[in-house]
Amino acid sequence: MVELTRGGKSPLLLANPVIAAAGVLGFDGQAYRDLLDISKLGAWVTSPLSWKPRGVVRGARLVPLPSGVLLHTGLPNPGLRRVLQRYAPAWQRSPAPVIAHVIASDPHTVERCAVALDETEGVAALELGLHDRATAEEIAQVVRAALSHTQRPILVRVPLYRAVEAAQAAEQAGAGGVVVAGPPRGTARDPLSGRLVGGRMYGPWLKAQTLRAVGQVVRAVGVPVTACGGVHAPSDARDFLDAGAVAVQVGTVAWVQPRMLEIIARNLGGLELTRANGALADEWEPGLGQTMLRERQRRQPPPPPTTPPPKPPDLPR
Repeated sequence: MVELTRGGKSPLLLANPVIAAAGVLGFDGQAYRDLLDISKLGAWVTSPLSWKPRGVVRGARLVPLPSGVLLHTGLPNPGLRRVLQRYAPAWQRSPAPVIAHVIASDPHTVERCAVALDETEGVAALELGLHDRATAEEIAQVVRAALSHTQRPILVRVPLYRAVEAAQAAEQAGAGGVVVAGPPRGTARDPLSGRLVGGRMYGPWLKAQTLRAVGQVVRAVGVPVTACGGVHAPSDARDFLDAGAVAVQVGTVAWVQPRMLEIIARNLGGLELTRANGALADEWEPGLGQTMLRERQRRQPPPPPTTPPPKPPDLPR
């Protein structure tokens, strides 16, 4: 078992150290229901939630980078009350624990979200998403606001470039664990409009920076650390565990290779199928599990119908 949070009233324990990061599986966890088996994950994080509805930003929202993308959405969601009406039943039926990601904009809205989520079955923990400029005092205020209004474990996702300072502030305020880290901001030129666009950056190149930050935070705090950023293969996830993280959140690779999320989970959870002696190359691949096996079998054409052999002619006696 993986101890994702420590202390508090009810620590969060997971059977697998691989978690789908915020936004990957949407609000109900069904974004890739035909492509991966959610039960093989340790948990999954909902798309970001706010107390009031938030709309999509205008203009360009996605700009391709040499190795990744720059994305600016405005964290759209219909507001927590409507999300609970639509998706709370799916959370209760989820085969993996659900972590609700709350946009930690101010203590008052965090309080209201914490109260509503505490009354909702199927929520295993809360993840507070900090903004990049949050001070130590602001971090303490939102963490305490959440802790005073919920029995659920509290994770805090800290900014990448202030990870140590923010993680220490979250721990001192009582957070049970920290997530390193929120995606960094950047600016790129939109090839369609020709304008410079700001947003958050995602891609495999982020691993080196996140790996360094994870090591620094692990040495600076005493609560469990979850890594998030640049995990695109089982080897990436193992590097973060070697750096001291107890778990990893997997994000953007699912946009291009949804099955990789399950492959990483199976690899770290010891769930991969072993290769039979003498198996041909097309009979096995790394990470092949029952979900992928069923999908492969479903796509295979049915065998041709068999016809009985012709009856031999009667011979004269």
